Amino acid sequence: MKRINRLGDRRYLDACGYSNEQAREIVRLSYDIGRQIALLVNRQGRPEMVLIGDPGSIYIPELPRARQSTGRLRGLRLLHTHLSGEQLSEEDLMDMVFLRLDSVTVLGSDAEGEPEFAQFAYLMPPDSGAEPYMRLDPVRWDIADIDLAAQVKALEDEFSRVDQTRDTSDKRERAIVVSVSQDPKSIQERSLDELEDLADTAGVKVEGRMVQRVRKFNPKFILGKGKLSELEVLALQADAELILFDQELSPAQMRNLVEVTERKILDRTQLILDIFAQHATTRAGKLQVEMAQLKYTMPRLVGKNRAMSRLMGGIGGRGPGETKLEIDRRRIKDRISRLGSELKKVSRQRGFTRDRRSRAGVPVISLVGYTNAGKSTILNTLTNSDVLAENKLFATLDPTSRRIRFPQDQEVILTDTVGFIKELPKELKEAFRATLEELEAADVLVLVADSSHPEVEEQISAVENIITEMELYEVPRILILNKWDLLDEDQRSAMLSLHPGAVPAIGRKRSSLKEAVAAILDRL
Repeated sequence: MKRINRLGDRRYLDACGYSNEQAREIVRLSYDIGRQIALLVNRQGRPEMVLIGDPGSIYIPELPRARQSTGRLRGLRLLHTHLSGEQLSEEDLMDMVFLRLDSVTVLGSDAEGEPEFAQFAYLMPPDSGAEPYMRLDPVRWDIADIDLAAQVKALEDEFSRVDQTRDTSDKRERAIVVSVSQDPKSIQERSLDELEDLADTAGVKVEGRMVQRVRKFNPKFILGKGKLSELEVLALQADAELILFDQELSPAQMRNLVEVTERKILDRTQLILDIFAQHATTRAGKLQVEMAQLKYTMPRLVGKNRAMSRLMGGIGGRGPGETKLEIDRRRIKDRISRLGSELKKVSRQRGFTRDRRSRAGVPVISLVGYTNAGKSTILNTLTNSDVLAENKLFATLDPTSRRIRFPQDQEVILTDTVGFIKELPKELKEAFRATLEELEAADVLVLVADSSHPEVEEQISAVENIITEMELYEVPRILILNKWDLLDEDQRSAMLSLHPGAVPAIGRKRSSLKEAVAAILDRL
């Protein structure tokens, strides 16, 4: 024990991480006890932690999250022994990447317990065009002449240079978006484009992306450990605090990812929930968001407070449900039950409103469509309203109704609804049923599509599928091809050939909506 304690008493280790005397003592002690020994050494050369492992591995406990240096790396390098002469392993390199260590050094011993070789590895700077880390060949332990301190300083300088080229006035959280799917890469890329738009709506700046096509999902991490290492290096180089997955992560995958990285991990569902939390203004909207957040959170609370603590605050942890993220399952169930009762009351109140409209004989026209298709813009143009209309996904959350008098003295109620999206989280489908019930009272559904969007056909299909799921397929529908001014003549011809009954429109121009109004009156 005294010999082990002396390792932590070292006041200084030289530039390559050890002196010959220190290397021999560490290796001999490791050989005598039959276990790996590791030292975590700061940039002043002083050991901060001595770790004792088993014969084949070393366990590094969770380190303080606060950086111990002024740069992007942690300010610690790892020096440890290998008893059987094996070189740096993938596990060693993963530790270096995920713990943001300055470097990792292994001292291998021979059969008599004497030092045999030394091997070094360190991270590579951004855009180096090589592997994310440099693993040097083993060298004789007593002639190693690498200057690890200089290597780390060069790496930190390169990180600083990249930071200087970045817009420092943009204070948004930085993120890397990731898609792991069995779909072709082109489909994944388009889906990530939408995820980037969602991130922008949520107030996140995307600094990079990663796409991996897999035959079978990794049940533990969703993607392979090697690809996960590349992702961590990409996030390190971009100084990203957040990693956004396009696919929904299982509770186990979420916990495992949090275990290996110190970054915040969110999936598509959490991002959409956060956007809804930001945009919920009415009591009904806030109730629906809280219901969805709690249903998503409950299975992820089991035995994993650390995972949820990293989601607290900021993107993915705000909104009406943020104070409920760490309460126990029983209290969550009770809260969900109460929310369900309150949402039923909201649904009944909306039902009374619809009945009054029906008795008054005023037809209801509901605008439906993919998010950011231009529904709110059309509502504002037709009714001279100022409903929030932004070039962002889910700018509208709560349904908005306006009374309007069309030509021929026809009075109608025009309703704007929340935008649809592909693969809407199941928690949201159920929680927002009260909102979508507005569609059940519609006499005509006006399906608004962004005709300039590269995936307009897929978006129209997604909306049609949701309408069918709600058993509203018998309600008369009109397809409005919005943003018509952004198409050239060939694109317009192709679009009208695909949808011969559709009505072209420019949502911002009242004159361009005359044909749409005529089509609505014809359906009525």
